[in-house]
Formats: sequence, C-alpha cells, structure tokens
Amino acid sequence: MVLVPLQFAGLGAAAVGLLFLAVAIIAVYQAIVIVDAYDKKALTVFGEYRKLLQPGINIVPPFVSRTYTFDMRTQTLDVPRQEAITRDNSPVTADAVVYIKVMDAKKAFLEVEDYKVAVSNLAQTTLRAVLGDMELDDTLNKRQEINARIRRELDEPTDEWGIRVESVEVREVNPSKDVQQAMEQQTSAERRRRAMILEAQGERRSAIEEAEGEKQSNIIRAQGEKQSQILEAQGDAISTVLRAKSAESMGERAIIDKGMETLERIGQGDSSTFILPQELTSLVGRYGKQLTGSDIQESQGLDSLEFDAETREMLGLDDIEDILGQIDEAAEMDTEALEQEAAAVKEGNIDGDIAPADEVIAEADAEDKSDIKSADEVVSESNNGSESSDGDAAEAEPEAETE
Repeated sequence: MVLVPLQFAGLGAAAVGLLFLAVAIIAVYQAIVIVDAYDKKALTVFGEYRKLLQPGINIVPPFVSRTYTFDMRTQTLDVPRQEAITRDNSPVTADAVVYIKVMDAKKAFLEVEDYKVAVSNLAQTTLRAVLGDMELDDTLNKRQEINARIRRELDEPTDEWGIRVESVEVREVNPSKDVQQAMEQQTSAERRRRAMILEAQGERRSAIEEAEGEKQSNIIRAQGEKQSQILEAQGDAISTVLRAKSAESMGERAIIDKGMETLERIGQGDSSTFILPQELTSLVGRYGKQLTGSDIQESQGLDSLEFDAETREMLGLDDIEDILGQIDEAAEMDTEALEQEAAAVKEGNIDGDIAPADEVIAEADAEDKSDIKSADEVVSESNNGSESSDGDAAEAEPEAETE
C-alpha cells in the first residue's frame, strides 16, 4: 500500500478543478454564437446540416458544431480580362463587374462549393461566348445589349445556387492594336470628309448669296436706268416744246429787226422819197410799243407765251412730281424686298420667294412700257408741233412778201 502525502493530494484536486473550469469556459464560448445583422450562418453538428443561425445570439452544441458565414448584402465580383474572337474574326479583350446577392443561404451552402468562384467562372465563359456571337462594331457600340445577354445567361444556373445576379456591367472592350489603328484612320478620314463637306456647303452658300445680291443689284440698276430714260425722254420733249415756243415768240422780233435793217439801208440812199409797205409800218409801230410802252398799236406778239392746258397735259408737266415720287417709292420697295430676300438666303431658304432675274426684268419692262411709249409720243408730238410752227412761219413769210 502506497501512501500519498496530503500535500500532493491537494495539488491534484486543485489542478482538476482548474482543468474543469477551463473546459467549462471553452464550452460556454463555443456554445454561444453571435451573428451580425447582415449575415447568416449555416450550422452543422457532427457534420450534419441543422439550420441557419439568424442575426443575434445563438446557442449551439459546443465542441461538435461548426458554422459557415454567408454575407446577405449585394456583393461585387470582378471578372478578369478575357480574350475573345468576334464573329467577323476580330480579336478583342473585355472585362466586367458582376453584382450578386445571396437569396437562399442553405442552397448556397449545400448546392455549390464556393458560390463566388462559381459565379466568376460562369461570368467569364459567358462573356467570351457573347462577344464571340457579335461583330466588332456591335461589341463597341452595344454595351447594354452585352450586359443584358450576360445577365440572362447567368440567371438560370445561379438560381439553383440560391444566388441572384442583380447586374452585369462590361467595363472595357478593346480591339487589337492593328484594329485600333485602322479605326483611328477611319475616324480621321470621316472627320476630314465631314470638314470638306461643310467647307463646300459654306462656299456654295456664300456663292449663292453673292449671286443673289448681284442679281438684285442688277435689277435695281436696270429699273433705275429705265426710269432715268423715261425722265430724260420727258425732259427732251419739254425742251423741244420750249424751243418751239421760244422760236414762235422770237419770230416777230426777228422780222422787226430785219425790217429795221432794211429801213437803215433805205435811209442811207440818195433818194428823198421812200415807199414803205403797210406791213412794215405796222411792225415798226408794234416794235415802238414794246420799247416805249406807248399806245401806238395794241400787240401781244412779243409777250412770253404760257403753256396752254392741252400742252401741259401732253407734256405731263403737272405729273412730274408724281412720277418722281413713284420712282422713289419703287426704289424703296425694291430695297426692302432685297433686304427680305437676303434675310431668307441667310436662313437657308434659298429657293424661297426670290424670283429669277429674267422674270423680274420682264415684269419691269411690262410696267414701264406704257410710260416709255408715252414719252416717245410726247417727243413725236413735240416734233410735229415744231414742224407745224415752222410751216406756219414759212407760210407767213410768203404772204408778207406777196403783200
């Protein structure tokens, strides 16, 4: 029989007590599981799935339990850059971002080993397949279509894993360097083409506006020349009539002067007896009245003659101011019309209300034809009047000589 000292027996009891206390503390620590508000945990006991631990404090069997955490928030997965060949045999590289959310933690725990890796690999293969079914231009321009197709391809398998794909965003799609250089050259050529087209359109618009302005200027100049010709013709007619009236007024004065010269030559002769025609005596008397204002003989032959009503109407003397007013009004109307048409040309309405120059000139000819004809008639009538006056004077002279 071995006797153990009491001292050693006390130490053993203390050690056992300490060991039991440590085991109790560890058991309590493992039995209490705290789950965050945005997480859920799958619980297994002896490797058997039991339940999902909800947020808060949960009691589990110690030492034989294990928990697996699942983040229930939206998570971001980066899809590595992938190389693909488009349908028109152009190599491209692309990467994307996938936004997922765990909807059923039990399926995510039991149906797939690592849902993040699984979704990432599935997104890579889907991205390559989608790019391979599209042409190069579509891969560069139709980003939304690519995103939608990838999301549709990911929805069905991820639903079985309890994962929902919320969004897919393709970040970059880059063609090869050779294709990029060709695209840059194409873009530069397109920009040069547009610049040349714009420059040509600007030159064409400038030429059109310049031609329209020159056309309107020629129209106004032609109308001014026509009106000037009308006034010049009327002035010539008036001058002709004035000369005829002046000749008629100066006719008798010229006869009297000729008679006085004859008297002077008679007076220089040696004879003391002179025989004077009666007409010469009458002319001398009328000449004396004009010089002295005496009442030897009433005569109005030397008075300045006024135009009668018929002559003034024929010459259009009373309508000269109206004609000038009409000319000014026509010039003003043409100027306003030119400004309106120039504004229409600036706004791009090149084929608007602007009439061809030939048509405008033809209309101006039709309007001024009657006026020009009237001026010609005035000149003709004035010439006829002058001829008739000269004829009367010629007839008067033989009668005087006969008497």
